[in-house]
Amino acid sequence: MHAHQVVVVMGVSGTGKTTVGPLLAEELGVPYAEADDFHPPANIAKMSAGTPLDDDDRRPWLDAIGAWAHSHAEGGGVVSCSALKRMYRDRLRSAAPDIVFLHLTGDRELIAERMKERKGHFFSGDLLDSQLATLEPLQPDEYGVAVDVSPEPEAITERAAAELRRLEHQ
Repeated sequence: MHAHQVVVVMGVSGTGKTTVGPLLAEELGVPYAEADDFHPPANIAKMSAGTPLDDDDRRPWLDAIGAWAHSHAEGGGVVSCSALKRMYRDRLRSAAPDIVFLHLTGDRELIAERMKERKGHFFSGDLLDSQLATLEPLQPDEYGVAVDVSPEPEAITERAAAELRRLEHQ
């Protein structure tokens, strides 16, 4: 990976962004940031109540993540962020043009099962269908890779690092 790249680990809730993100950051030797930490309290309250965020709710959150990515552009970094819509990824790219996206993908049943097993997380499993309906996968003109989340986190991380290296050499 280029030293100036920030990897955005994206996908719907339950795909393992918070698990794979730190593992990938460790593998790459760069800092990690958790997107949930960038949410204002009003967003957390809304999601905890089972209400999906709208685009207005997401703007300040995306801008904060984009600012983090911009500030880590020289040394690199990994940040988790659902980045479900192309317009969200475009907003992140406007702050940090060299970011690369790692889209964690999986089938609904697997993701739903993982969400049921989570303890102490504010995200309601009822919002999974809403996120899947909102998801706009990476487009061919977007710099990034997709990796399936069915294996264990370490295997996902290894595959992600290999795909990112392959992408870099294209």
